[in-house]
Amino acid sequence: MSAMDPTEVFRQEASELFEVLEGALLDLGQRPDDRELVDSAFRALHTIKGSGAMFGFDKVASFTHEFETAFDRVRKGEIKPTQELISVALAAKDYIRALIEDPQSTDDIIGEAILDDLKRFVFSDQPAAPVAGIAEAPPLAPGESKQAGWHLYLEFESHILRNGSNPLDLLEDLCKLGPCFVVPVTDGIPFLDEMEPEDCYLKWDVKLHAACDKDAIDDVFMFVQDEMKLTLSPLEQVEAPAPLPLFQLLDEEPAPVAEMAAPAVEVAAAPVAQLTAKAAPKPEAKPESKSEPKSEAKREDRGIATVRVQAERLDELMDRVGELVIAQARLTQLASSGSDLSIKMIAEEIERLASSLRDTTMGARMVPIGSLFGRFRRLVHDLSRDLSKPVEFVTTGEDTELDKTMIECLADPLVHLIRNAIDHGIEDTATRSANGKTEQGRIELAAVHSGAQVLVTVKDNGGGLNTARIRAKAEEQGLIASGTVLTDHEIHQFLFHPGFSTAQTISALSGRGVGMDVVKRTIENMRGTIDLSTRPGQGTTVTLRLPLTLAIIEGLLIRVGEGRYIIPLSAVEECVELTAEDERSRGRNFLNVRGNLVPFLRLREIMTASGAPDRHQKTIIISTGETRVGLVADQIIGNHQTVIKSLSKLHSDVTIFSGATILGDGTAALILDVAQLVAMAQSKVEKQHISEAA
Repeated sequence: MSAMDPTEVFRQEASELFEVLEGALLDLGQRPDDRELVDSAFRALHTIKGSGAMFGFDKVASFTHEFETAFDRVRKGEIKPTQELISVALAAKDYIRALIEDPQSTDDIIGEAILDDLKRFVFSDQPAAPVAGIAEAPPLAPGESKQAGWHLYLEFESHILRNGSNPLDLLEDLCKLGPCFVVPVTDGIPFLDEMEPEDCYLKWDVKLHAACDKDAIDDVFMFVQDEMKLTLSPLEQVEAPAPLPLFQLLDEEPAPVAEMAAPAVEVAAAPVAQLTAKAAPKPEAKPESKSEPKSEAKREDRGIATVRVQAERLDELMDRVGELVIAQARLTQLASSGSDLSIKMIAEEIERLASSLRDTTMGARMVPIGSLFGRFRRLVHDLSRDLSKPVEFVTTGEDTELDKTMIECLADPLVHLIRNAIDHGIEDTATRSANGKTEQGRIELAAVHSGAQVLVTVKDNGGGLNTARIRAKAEEQGLIASGTVLTDHEIHQFLFHPGFSTAQTISALSGRGVGMDVVKRTIENMRGTIDLSTRPGQGTTVTLRLPLTLAIIEGLLIRVGEGRYIIPLSAVEECVELTAEDERSRGRNFLNVRGNLVPFLRLREIMTASGAPDRHQKTIIISTGETRVGLVADQIIGNHQTVIKSLSKLHSDVTIFSGATILGDGTAALILDVAQLVAMAQSKVEKQHISEAA
């Protein structure tokens, strides 16, 4: 397999850093005094800047540097982050993302306008000053006596260059604190044929002659503290040296060789061992050190904890496991038809191994749903600002895991649900105050495991659904006749009808009637269901019931005539036998299940099966949401591990099937679409009611 494009690796890592940065900025708006959030945002910015420069994204590095420099006053505690400043910072983050993902869609004017806004908020209490202009500390004159400063010994980890950090840039920042005398320690440099070009072998011995505290030095190395060993000790009262500062030595126009010769000879004359001994900490008088054995252990753990794998490889692995499950089913069927015990033992062992491999592979595809929930914080923040509705966004169950394919498919439905909750559900501040509610609304997004399903709920504390208004709109559009008796639950289902909307006017957020229709269609394509519950004046809860994966499911194998079909086991409630009394009520199509009437469908009629039905037919009770339906089949064969295969475009009009699978004998079995069958049963019941009323 070909290696990944390095720039693509950078884009993936930058995407993760953008999530960290956005989360830190949004949290900072709620907790402006949290120092950890400021440091987290700066670490993300610093890494993006360094990696961008390393991979040739010069505009990204330049803009991020300006962003980082302007935001430096927040890090120093000189100003507090306001909501306006957070909004501009989020816009700057979006611009950096655009520079990386789609540079052609950006314009320098946009970036300049964002930086101008950023400077306006950051330097609102000062006269305008260039953001990039950082004054350098004036060097001490030779012979001038002042507080001595610090003696530093710097040892970076060898891989620091690969992470986009440049030790020379850090040394240059250190020199801005005051005059520095920097000596490179070269005793760790290997022979040329043993040298790795991307590793850092140099160490540095630094004498900083500046009256600064230790925190100022810590700020210089705050982003690489986990990738270095920093040893600090105070300097004695000495006269300041007169060599050139490092940042002048690193300038584009190097100083004449003659001016640098004297210091070079002086350094060469000092033994390296003596230099190292001076810098290294002594047991009896241990100077302050920033490195600890525990931090090294943590770094090693992080290095082996995760491995970045292309999603396509996981998909390919899942396909191979699916083929293995099918082959194992065929082997089991062949072994059961024979009498050789050794073959049966091997078949059972392979079945156990295949099942374990399937679970392991599916586990590798599982992703915490928190990675999806984090995206909606920005959505709620922006909608709250645009609609002038203060909203608190709360998430729970972020550790709940779903298949990565399910995560990708779930994004759009949740966007529509959250937008509707804020636009339609949450009232404006005046209405909430009049109703005795807090001015701030609340949106809760939660996920929890429930058997073989995951329940995702979107709950608001708004005004709830206006059932009368929904019914009036349905009658206006001709969806129901005036005076038709319907339950509240049945009326609420009209919200999922294409083109249905109760909004008075069409806006950028609502009014066109496509949101909830898209939600229902997407959830049903994921073999899930959607439930609505509401309490007038208190809010609405939307519950999505989803399978854990779209690749392999547990199914119930049934026979109808000569054909075999699969029903997803998560939708099956129970199985009962079709009694003679139920057979005699052929016109009614209702089962009496412990006093409850359940409509049923005869699958032989739907599949137009030939031949006489079995004498003792079975009924499988399935459910979706609050609706229960019975499916009458000739035989229940048993449980079956179902590897789902998509149907071709030629079968797109056959709505009662959601896919197919291969059985152990090599034949195909169609997978029944539970949601479509329930809808079909409901339609038959409605037609029966109409005919009886006539």
